Amino acid sequence: MNTDPLPRYSQIKRMISGRIQSGAWRPGDRIASEAELVRDMGVSRMTINRALRELTLEGQLVRVQGVGTFVAENKAESALFEVRNIAEEIRARGSRHEAKVVLLCREAISEIIARQFNMKPGDEIYHSILLHLENDVPMQLEDRYVDPRLAKDYLVQDFSTITPYVYLSEVAPISEAEHVIEAVLARPHARKLLKIPAKEPCICLQRRTWSDGKLVSLAYLVYPGSRYRLSGRFKG
Repeated sequence: MNTDPLPRYSQIKRMISGRIQSGAWRPGDRIASEAELVRDMGVSRMTINRALRELTLEGQLVRVQGVGTFVAENKAESALFEVRNIAEEIRARGSRHEAKVVLLCREAISEIIARQFNMKPGDEIYHSILLHLENDVPMQLEDRYVDPRLAKDYLVQDFSTITPYVYLSEVAPISEAEHVIEAVLARPHARKLLKIPAKEPCICLQRRTWSDGKLVSLAYLVYPGSRYRLSGRFKG
């Protein structure tokens, strides 16, 4: 007879947390599936789902849609006040970086984006979308607009081997940068690429970079909140 006063989902959470803290389940380990936990624990799927969902929001687990549930690594961290190459960040953690090119094209600029670049609606802009992965887990969706007048060979680069950061740093060295950060819920297409559930909060970092006073790039960098954090330190 179960005499534990805690609700069943809380008991499941405590059990899973205990296995993680004891080292029985280590960072990166894939844990039992919902179906296996339902069978082993003798509770409903709804109870298991709630326990896993809350542990994910608390940062103890990472759920990759269509793949499984894993014990979370220590959250990857990116410098808030620096403009850094995500490939270098990932490799510095001893992990493997991979970039998948989702979109790379020229298109007519919208009115909203045109204002940013001091261009006219309908002018040509370069647009790229890249998915950055760390050890096969999606970590960042990079949606970037680039002024073709300052980076004319942007569309012929192989961004599966170099990042836009590397190319743009060579052709238009950064003289100024601006970061704007907000919490967002990713749109359906972004959720699918990042393999996150509909209600998982994300961090969106809007980055604008200039070279010699000219805006070179506007990028929207979206990170799953359960897998990433941004940090910064400054002295007064």
